[in-house]
Amino acid sequence: MPLPSFQEQFAALIAAPSVSCTQPNWDQSNAPVIELLAAWLGDLGFTCETQQIAPGKFNLLASYGSGPGGLVLAGHSDTVPFDAALWQTDPLKLTEVGDRWVGLGSCDMKGFFALAIEAVRPLLDQPFKQPLLILATCDEESSMAGARALADAGRPLGRAAVIGEPTGLKPIRLHKGVMMERIDILGQSGHSSDPALGRSALEAMQDVMGELRGLRAQWQREFNNPQFGVPQPTLNLGCIHGGDNPNRICGQCALEFDLRPLPGMDPEQLREAIRGKLQPLALKHQVRIDYGPLFPAVPPFEQAADAELVRVAERLTGHSAQAVAFGTEAPYLQQLGCETLVLGPGDIDCAHQPGEHLELARIEPTVAILRQLIQHYCLTRSEDVQRR
Repeated sequence: MPLPSFQEQFAALIAAPSVSCTQPNWDQSNAPVIELLAAWLGDLGFTCETQQIAPGKFNLLASYGSGPGGLVLAGHSDTVPFDAALWQTDPLKLTEVGDRWVGLGSCDMKGFFALAIEAVRPLLDQPFKQPLLILATCDEESSMAGARALADAGRPLGRAAVIGEPTGLKPIRLHKGVMMERIDILGQSGHSSDPALGRSALEAMQDVMGELRGLRAQWQREFNNPQFGVPQPTLNLGCIHGGDNPNRICGQCALEFDLRPLPGMDPEQLREAIRGKLQPLALKHQVRIDYGPLFPAVPPFEQAADAELVRVAERLTGHSAQAVAFGTEAPYLQQLGCETLVLGPGDIDCAHQPGEHLELARIEPTVAILRQLIQHYCLTRSEDVQRR
């Protein structure tokens, strides 16, 4: 059976449901996407390795050629949840609307795999001096479990890695980290007429928020990166829950907040600073304070401006490398020794929304850029590459 055309592959990826979500009623397996990619890439001569990360959750490592260097074209195989009633087209059907292809995952980012396959097809009759690896991960939109598992395994990949997240075909070499945290305070409820009968969790939380705001101000004085639209780290007090009635001393209170560190700020050091502020408050108010992450932190990411991959991508795209506020799997690939860059054809402004789409005008330039990256890293490089 002949390999499906580029458009047929793109449509098949959109039609394969692969929602990743922290809510069990939404969460789905990504196996249908992985099976499609493994079949297509296997037919092209790639060696395909499927890794089970959790029940129903898989990574795919597909390699062509061998050696210590080469290029990784990477992306995630999952999508966010969707509300079909808010879409004007079927989200699981690729639909051409004007000058764009509309469908869930067209931009963020299953469509990137069809573009990568289209880029490499005409090159497969040439000898690869260094390998090409196509990597598809699971659960990027929730826990990033697929990328974390790769980083934890420590298996070297390629010399350079390009992640096809939506960047409008502009190379991205920096992004902030993502930390979502929770503080729980357990006090003692009692009748409001006598403060001695209880220990107010709400009043303790007021002091906690004051300390967090103080740390935020300190960090914003100490850290600044003008390449970001918001050049300081941010800390958002997102939601608070506590107490149950005006005439009861509040016995329990919980705060959830979001912290976006800049490159150079270590999440664990930030947590230690927060813990150092909480311990004295627990003693002062005679309450119990528990603190921990809602999800594992996504570290901030920075690739050096003078890295080979950055220079090559800037030349091919005509754009200087930039910074974005959203998080990606880049720090995990970087941990495996890859020079890493985020570069894809979609626009982040339409990601995670009804009507997610890819501009048709971006398809040909994306294929051309990916093909030139493959030629640079896999066809023209023959020297031994020393891993750093």
